[in-house]
Amino acid sequence: MGAPSEIRYCNLPQMPERSFDMPVGPLRMEAILMMAKKWVNGTKLKFSFFEGDSFFTPATDSNGNQTKLFWEGSAEEKEAVRNAFRTWKDLGIGLEFEETGDHLEALIRIGFAKGEGSWSYVGRDAWEIPKGERTMNFGWDIVDDQDTVLHEIGHAMGFPHEHQNPKAGIVWDEDAVYSALAGPPNYWSRDKTFHNIIRKISPDEVQGSSWDPNSIMHYPFGANMILSPEKYKTGLSPEAGLSNRDITWVKQFYPKMDKRTFTRLKAFHSEIISIDAGNQANMEFIPEESRYYTIRTFGDMDTVMVLSEVRNDENVYLSGDDDSGEDRNSVIREKLFKGKKYLINIRLFYKASAGDTCIMVY
Repeated sequence: MGAPSEIRYCNLPQMPERSFDMPVGPLRMEAILMMAKKWVNGTKLKFSFFEGDSFFTPATDSNGNQTKLFWEGSAEEKEAVRNAFRTWKDLGIGLEFEETGDHLEALIRIGFAKGEGSWSYVGRDAWEIPKGERTMNFGWDIVDDQDTVLHEIGHAMGFPHEHQNPKAGIVWDEDAVYSALAGPPNYWSRDKTFHNIIRKISPDEVQGSSWDPNSIMHYPFGANMILSPEKYKTGLSPEAGLSNRDITWVKQFYPKMDKRTFTRLKAFHSEIISIDAGNQANMEFIPEESRYYTIRTFGDMDTVMVLSEVRNDENVYLSGDDDSGEDRNSVIREKLFKGKKYLINIRLFYKASAGDTCIMVY
């Protein structure tokens, strides 16, 4: 990400804070917020690059002339991104990554608009972005900057900035931070600096019980920006690459999937969901007749449920429902066809008691 004296920082897009329409207890809220932006494990995150001169951001140069910041990147930059996706995947995680030439079918849509900063939407926030827009951008040459690429892909998988972890105990020299970020190479406003550095994220969104200053999701900082802890007054430079805790946490949220453990569902037969909060149940269903089916969870719990069709060994998303923080259960109604294979993935955010929770297709 550069030496501390010339650091260019990731600039996260601001999204509305999660709100609830009904009272939600602190333990339930903690579980929901930690999992809210994570994908259902086994999701294939298709990524694409914008090509050609049709995709750009209008801009004004230093002379007041109108110009364009094109989203297309070089062949070397695209290969650097592919390499970073492989680095994450080679850890043996359950998420899949696949490049597609059609940005309309991609969940991660990547641009290389120079001067716009590097950023990514966090996890499932990408669902909310129109298909013609980027969900990730690299605003400087990243050919020899693999850490920036790994960092932005980490955001795309649902991981927040580690230096905003309230458990870090960082006390900023706020004037020094605002001053440093207002100048080159970032030229950030106070609001942007606050959002990306000074602001503490909710404790409920934090991965784990401790701070990892070597996380790929942590910025480096120059001297005099941090007042405490004392050892970082002279600067903080995370080690290159993924830290041990990065690897532990991505494997915890997205463990490698074993299809032999999938449960086979039968119509009108309830199947108990016996998993702990944060974990996932995976089911298969092969209809014996073509018709509309209802897939519903039962019990006092918060879940996100995703329905996919298996086509040529690829899981094609059909529908999903997220009941977290609501007084209801996840439900999907979809027309399914005789003899085809469907997958139902349920990520459990929170369960109110040790009582039975289950799923039924009918």
